[in-house]
Amino acid sequence: MTEVKDVSFVLEETTIADIQNAFDREQLTSEQLVRLYLQQISRHNLLGSKINAVIEMNPDALHIAESLDAERLSKGKRGPLHGIPVLLKDNINTGDAMHTSAGSLALADSYALEDAGITAKLREAGAVILGKTNMTEWANFMTENMPNGFSSRGGQVLNPYGPGSFDVSGSSSGSGAAVAANFAVAAIGTETSGSILCPASANGIVGIKPTTGLLSRFGIIPISTSQDTAGPMARTVTDAAILLGAITGVDERDSATNKSVGSFETDYTKYLQNKALDGARIGICYDYCTKDLTPSEKERFDHAIETIKQQGGQVILLDSVTPLETEVWDYNVLIYEFKSGINHYLKQHTSLASITSLQDIIAFNKDHSADCLQHGQVLLEQSEKTSGTLTEPQYLDSRLNDLQKSKALGIDRAMKESQLDALLYPGETGYGFSAKAGYPSISVPAGYDSDGRPFGIVFTSSAFKEPDLIRFAYSFEQATLHRVPPKL
Repeated sequence: MTEVKDVSFVLEETTIADIQNAFDREQLTSEQLVRLYLQQISRHNLLGSKINAVIEMNPDALHIAESLDAERLSKGKRGPLHGIPVLLKDNINTGDAMHTSAGSLALADSYALEDAGITAKLREAGAVILGKTNMTEWANFMTENMPNGFSSRGGQVLNPYGPGSFDVSGSSSGSGAAVAANFAVAAIGTETSGSILCPASANGIVGIKPTTGLLSRFGIIPISTSQDTAGPMARTVTDAAILLGAITGVDERDSATNKSVGSFETDYTKYLQNKALDGARIGICYDYCTKDLTPSEKERFDHAIETIKQQGGQVILLDSVTPLETEVWDYNVLIYEFKSGINHYLKQHTSLASITSLQDIIAFNKDHSADCLQHGQVLLEQSEKTSGTLTEPQYLDSRLNDLQKSKALGIDRAMKESQLDALLYPGETGYGFSAKAGYPSISVPAGYDSDGRPFGIVFTSSAFKEPDLIRFAYSFEQATLHRVPPKL
């Protein structure tokens, strides 16, 4: 690809504020910025480091950027995302020339009939939808032991800090790797249980898993009505906060968003406070959190705890957070809800005549087993065996059990009894509690282990406490500035 020689702007680790400043000084246009990102993707997505994080590019990206440049000159900018390139996970609808496939060959030819609710909000905010990111197929709800970041349509996503050696984590693996590798300013991932937080930690970036209902799930290929949400992934807490504010709000097509009335914000940047940890009470179930960490990871977590203390935070050691810690978790809620969710999505959001149900997906995979079933489809088949009506006692009991033990007997109780402002977890642990409760979490870089593998910490709280989490994550980030870009 021809080098973009007419632009001196430094792309690596640039922030939304950096870009807007360059726009304002007429040192850069959105069209030039998109070309710089296309150049970076060309060099390192399928070539070079072969990160394989981007599964499809938006053919209209340059045209959109040019039109936004013209609008800026004639009317001024819409806001902080005006002209900013953003990538979307491949399970988020775009009603344009890009496919929405959840990484599956079964939906490789599927075009969404309209934008997802959050896609429309991003466009309204002036963002340039640059393309779609690869992901763990069906958001890692296809089979047991699916490699993180693998999809039959897109292949294997690699971790930019250790391509082929470090786990990229899942299922928003492409979004995490793309942001880490400077393929875009930021990206949108989705989470049912750990799929934003874990790849954020594994790729050395920030990820926000919002309260379920803070933003619309309309037009996103589902796993679980109870637990699904989208969320921002960026290199800084500031950029993640800007992105979050652009996609929140009530959507009449998603009833869960109605509970966010009076709780959602459209500007979370006012919570970016340097000294927010001073006086904060942070709860840690230390033995549970650290039992599976390597010595190097444990050292990083201990260092993070010391940083919180140095910033004036009070660290409260807990015996436990939720009874779920001592039990074998079940995923019945996901097994039962997936069938009803995916069947409804296929009827409502795609005109693909050949695939109209979960049964069709399973049959397609069997007919193309060499390409589609390298790792099987156990979870799809288990879900298909359910009624799809959510009437089974096993489902209802699991759903009620999850709610009681993650909320009333779990996070809510721990927060109240110990008068906590947040809970803290290392890296890729603890995410399941907030997932089952539908509560928010934020992952922030906390350094690198002895092998150079990124390590993150996660702040968690109760419903609609995103402002507190952003405050604590920003305070920790500014006190440490751990993130270092990968050497591609």
